[in-house]
Amino acid sequence: MNVRKAWTAAAAVVAVGALGLSGCAGGGTGGGDEGGGEMTMWHNSTTGPGKEFWEEAAAAFTEENPDVTINVTSVQNEDLDGKLQTAVNSGDMPDIFLQRGGGKLADIVAAGQVKDLTGAIDDDVREALGEGSFNAFTLDGKVYAVPTAVLPGGIFYSKDLFAQAGITETPTTIDELGEAVDKLKAAGIQPIALGAKAAWPAAHWYYFFALRACGEETISNLTTNPDFTDECWLEAAQNLEEFAATEPFHEGFLTTDPQEGANSSAGLIANHQAAMELMGAWNVGVIASLTPDEQPLPDLGWFPFPAVDGGAGDPTAMMGGVDGYSCSVNSPPACEEFLNFISSKEWQEKYAEAYQTIPASSEALGAVTDPSLQPLMEAYSDAAYVTLWLDTALGQNVGNALNTGVVDMLAGQGDAQKLVDGVVSAAERG
Repeated sequence: MNVRKAWTAAAAVVAVGALGLSGCAGGGTGGGDEGGGEMTMWHNSTTGPGKEFWEEAAAAFTEENPDVTINVTSVQNEDLDGKLQTAVNSGDMPDIFLQRGGGKLADIVAAGQVKDLTGAIDDDVREALGEGSFNAFTLDGKVYAVPTAVLPGGIFYSKDLFAQAGITETPTTIDELGEAVDKLKAAGIQPIALGAKAAWPAAHWYYFFALRACGEETISNLTTNPDFTDECWLEAAQNLEEFAATEPFHEGFLTTDPQEGANSSAGLIANHQAAMELMGAWNVGVIASLTPDEQPLPDLGWFPFPAVDGGAGDPTAMMGGVDGYSCSVNSPPACEEFLNFISSKEWQEKYAEAYQTIPASSEALGAVTDPSLQPLMEAYSDAAYVTLWLDTALGQNVGNALNTGVVDMLAGQGDAQKLVDGVVSAAERG
């Protein structure tokens, strides 16, 4: 199965200009010209197997390279972007840090705070990861991160709760999704969990409605040309507004965290308190960490975001992300060596097992065993194209405005037109 489909969103042709971020070319604790030394690393897995993976990987690398010490720091996912932007602005960067590409990466490149890795990636690593997975991290022909996982999105669901509500087939259209919502409500089951407190999970719903309403060119040009004049953006907002009016989301969704604890949206799925959640492929591991026995949810399933009548978007198109790791501009050469180290078949398999997700390396796909990921990988292989999450493609400022606007609309503090107008204003400000 080929899961190396190229990521679009014009990530490979971003024109990196002055994007408003200050920052000297400082940072790092190792010194740019020394092979050994002490390095800092930031990742976003605060508990469980994911956190243990990075601690184990750092220890194994140090065992092979006794002159290198890696200080691993877990940063809560919702805090990571802000913490990283503060580091960019101050010039006090971690040597190794989680990277998602698109406009957010372009901001860091423009500030001169990330290392060009183009010539530092081993040939065998590059072949195993595939050129497509590097696209989200490639700007003006230069590579700034090494991918660790591919994370397309879709709807995760409880097969048991679907059966309890009498739902025998997964929805393929938005009308069928509405019918499933009605059946779940009738059975006393909360249909869709949504962690809107963090904004981005709520915005996922707008992203996917936009993916169905807008053509590929409109979506894929956002990184270099954030133009929202096409009527499809308003159409998508209106479609979401209409869907939200049916009250498909769980009670209290506006104040719910997405991934922290049993009462988070992922926790509601893990404990059979809600039937569905729209999320990226990392959700399998998050849900597993929140089940009573901290094991994968046996009845977890997945289906693509449904088709929407009347839109210009291809119904097979997918949206998601690629997780990868970058080196700060002043990190020691050991940073690149560590990224090559964790990209080996052995460590990519361990990564897939720890995170219950799809590794970037084609050599490690055999480690993907969770049944809910199998249909996701098949849909990914068959997708007309795969594009980055809109907030990632648009960058911090415009992306945050989009996410906030979606939450405001769902909270009744705006409408479809206000949502689009807010994003246009943010794009004009740059």
